[in-house]
Amino acid sequence: MTASHHNHQNHKLLSIPLVVAALGYFVDIYDLLLFSIIRVPSLKSLGLSDEGLLTDGEHIITMQMLGLLIGGILWGVLGDKKGRLSVLFGSILLYSLANIGNGFVQTVDQYAWIRFIAGIGLAGELGAGITLVSELTPKEKRGLATSLVAGIGLSGAVLAYFCKEFFDWRICYFIGGGMGILLLFMRISVFESGMFHHVKKQAVKRGNFFMFFTRKELFIRYIKSICIGLPTWFVIGVLVTFSSEFAKHFGITEAVDSGKAVMYAYASISIGDIVIGVVSHGLKSRKQALYVFYSITLIFMALFFHALWQGSAQAMYWVCAGLGFGTGFWAIFVTMAAEQFGTNIRATATTTIPNMVRGLLSIFILPLFKWLRTENGFLHQWFPNSDPFITGAMVTGMIVMLIAVVAAATSKETFHKDLNFVEH
Repeated sequence: MTASHHNHQNHKLLSIPLVVAALGYFVDIYDLLLFSIIRVPSLKSLGLSDEGLLTDGEHIITMQMLGLLIGGILWGVLGDKKGRLSVLFGSILLYSLANIGNGFVQTVDQYAWIRFIAGIGLAGELGAGITLVSELTPKEKRGLATSLVAGIGLSGAVLAYFCKEFFDWRICYFIGGGMGILLLFMRISVFESGMFHHVKKQAVKRGNFFMFFTRKELFIRYIKSICIGLPTWFVIGVLVTFSSEFAKHFGITEAVDSGKAVMYAYASISIGDIVIGVVSHGLKSRKQALYVFYSITLIFMALFFHALWQGSAQAMYWVCAGLGFGTGFWAIFVTMAAEQFGTNIRATATTTIPNMVRGLLSIFILPLFKWLRTENGFLHQWFPNSDPFITGAMVTGMIVMLIAVVAAATSKETFHKDLNFVEH
């Protein structure tokens, strides 16, 4: 076999894992955001009051996020111990079955527990896919490959929104489960990463989650990798999710549909994710591309808080779209996570880091926002005449952006990094 022939074959192999990872992430995002999109109709049909829509809705989404946190650690460790592929298929199977089960729920408790199980399953998808694609792609093209995975994947949110418009909520869950099962039966022989096989033969610790906490340098690198992604979930989890509440505070008289705002934001995130891959490739830098997108996020945050007073619902959707585009650095953020750590703990890092960011929404971002907007928060003394809901969100946003920028500025550039190394 000649070298050129071998190379050609290599590039063909590369495209198959990329397609599987992208489709897997597409189904993953569809399922991850489906509850946010169909919360109201699904809980109403279970006979809940308006108050229950909020309190039980929060309970169910908290259970799902808890599942993501636990699942992130579980699948990450398995990815380094058993291989990237077993995680990819195991996680798809678990969340597909959970979604089908979701279509049959009769009580809030059943709903919450099944979302918890689905959350565990959903946590494995992105990290395993990005790890596999990062390791199989030549380093010059790595950013482009992972951006494509994220770009195609994130458009799953758009499909979820249109399913809600046309089908009953139970059918929407069956569609999600069905897509997952279909993905498994595509029977594509995806190739396990060669780097993983190489590490398997070495006497190094693989998939040891506690390694991140026993070495100071490794711990700091890990925490910084998480902080870089924080603005994404502040934007999605606070500004976009509660866009209908913000609209009332801004004096927007038309009704704003939060589900539609989520759809606008995610359609733009998927475009942003592909664009940042090209920008990072062009600048030959992950960090510079990140700064460009942090700047776009800041511009649209400023517009969100200053341009929407007495505005229209359509203006709110467009600003949410701009915010989404700016936070389209999710792909590069996860790629940087894969590039920061050695092969023996790479899947653990790449799977836990995005799920830690999702988890921090409920542990750090939302509580901070809640505290800042209350009567006894220090903002009340400083800005007695301002709307605490708006000012609280604004200050939360500034804190989150500051943390992310400092973390990015003090992290190492990973664009040219060779991934064939291990952590001892």
